[in-house]
Amino acid sequence: MPREVTVALVQMAPELANPEANLRKMGDFIEKICTEQRTDLIVFPELSYTGTELGLKATDLAERVPGHATNYLAKRANEFNTYVVFGMVVKEKVESILYNGVVCLGPEGDVVADYRKVHLLGEERQVYRNGFRFQIIDAEWGRFGLSIGTDLAFPEAARGMTLDGAELVTVSANWEQQYAESWRAHLVSRACENSIFMAAANRVGEEPTMRFMGDSLLVGPSAEVYTVLDQAIEGYAVATIDLDQVRVVREDRQLIQYREPLAYRSIVRKY
Repeated sequence: MPREVTVALVQMAPELANPEANLRKMGDFIEKICTEQRTDLIVFPELSYTGTELGLKATDLAERVPGHATNYLAKRANEFNTYVVFGMVVKEKVESILYNGVVCLGPEGDVVADYRKVHLLGEERQVYRNGFRFQIIDAEWGRFGLSIGTDLAFPEAARGMTLDGAELVTVSANWEQQYAESWRAHLVSRACENSIFMAAANRVGEEPTMRFMGDSLLVGPSAEVYTVLDQAIEGYAVATIDLDQVRVVREDRQLIQYREPLAYRSIVRKY
């Protein structure tokens, strides 16, 4: 029997610094998607709870996990028996320590994992602290990993999660229009070089200095594109995939089995 999993990618334009409006919108998306078809996993963009260019407001809008946002969406995840991945500003007990994070909520209405973005670029480094480990979730249908935005541009991230057993990696992104050409190149590369599925939800809309490009898509282990969203629109796309394809492609191509780690020592050196 194939291990069929139905994945939904939500391409939304969060309202900047209006978390309540964004929370309602995410809840509505979950209800609409799951009412139309049985769905196993729903992926929202990076910082979908708050928007991106927060500046000093990031401290005020940050929440602990679990907290208000996770409690609200966990009820939706439980109601529709699905996993939900969404982006938010996460804070620790020390109020000033902030992370660009994603939370994975499970079908039982619980927080399964939260992941803090490892690869921070540009102005993000002035607001957030780096995470330092990737997260793998054991779902009843398979194993999947979590990543955020520019993590996608670092092949070590998806490769590390692959070696830890991930068959699918989610990407919650705020990928900008000016880097549009690299988006699909990275996604297709990560999928086929690791023989895994990449489920990438990218936001749309504009903020004071940023313009986002959408183009959310799900790519399979042979670089096949299962579903894609128009670059400009807010909406969602759903695809059903067979996770057994990961094993089939790996047995055919042997790309993971015939790695030569002794030749790769330089990749763990700091530049």
